[in-house]
Amino acid sequence: MSHAADLPAWAALLASFLVLLGASFTLVGAIGLVRLKTFYDRLHAPSLGATWGAGGILLGSILFFSVQQSRPVLHEVLIAVFLTVTTPVTLMLLGRAALYRDRSENVADLPPPIRTDGETKTGDAI
Repeated sequence: MSHAADLPAWAALLASFLVLLGASFTLVGAIGLVRLKTFYDRLHAPSLGATWGAGGILLGSILFFSVQQSRPVLHEVLIAVFLTVTTPVTLMLLGRAALYRDRSENVADLPPPIRTDGETKTGDAI
């Protein structure tokens, strides 16, 4: 088993850059969660930050361990697939649940529900 000190400089720099890029995306998503005003805005920033951030970190990890072990290491691809599939689904479920709750409580500043014929509930065209 080799050590991280035996890693070529190009691989170490590229893996470090990818991990730092992923961490930066995650940080921006976390800042967006704190700074944005509405629930719907807060939902968007962390989901993008988590997906892109995890992608950068996973690419850095794939590169590091593939070069270190002299063979392709693709375990992280499974993590990326699960994150890519589950994050948008969770975002949509949370958004729809919040929209349903807000509409049932008659919260102001919400768009009216859309009917299947392309008109809103009040009859205004979209």
